[in-house]
Amino acid sequence: MAKYTEIENNAINLIGVGTEIKGDISSNGDIRIDGILQGNLKTKGKVVIGETGAVKGEIKCKNSDVEGNIEGKIHVTELLSLKATSNLTGDIIARKLAIEPGSKFTGNCKMTSDTEIQDVPKEKERTPEEQGKVK
Repeated sequence: MAKYTEIENNAINLIGVGTEIKGDISSNGDIRIDGILQGNLKTKGKVVIGETGAVKGEIKCKNSDVEGNIEGKIHVTELLSLKATSNLTGDIIARKLAIEPGSKFTGNCKMTSDTEIQDVPKEKERTPEEQGKVK
C-alpha cells in the first residue's frame, strides 16, 4: 500500500511579460507575475509582482514583494513589501508591512499576529429554541 506524503514544492512559477491569464491560480510554490492576472491567486509560497505585472483579484500568500499594480485584497501571513513603483488599490491584511517612498496605496490595512489569524472565533450555533425567540 502506497503512503502519500506532501512534498514541498520549491519551484518558481513565472507569468511573463505579454501573458494574460483570466482565472484563479492555486500553487504550493513561489510565483512571479510580470504579465497580467485577472483572477484570484492563492499560494503557500512567495508572490512577486514585477514592475510590468498586474493583478486584478484577491491574493493570499506567505510573503510578497510588489513592484507593479494590484487591484483587490491581499492577505499575507508574513511580510508584504511595497516597492517604490508599486500601486495597490484594495485592502491589506499582513503580519508585517514595509512600504518604500513612492509607493501608492489606497485602501484599508489590518496588521495581524499569528495568534490572531489562528484564533478567529467561530460564530456560536443557535439552538432551535433560540432561533424561534423574537426579541
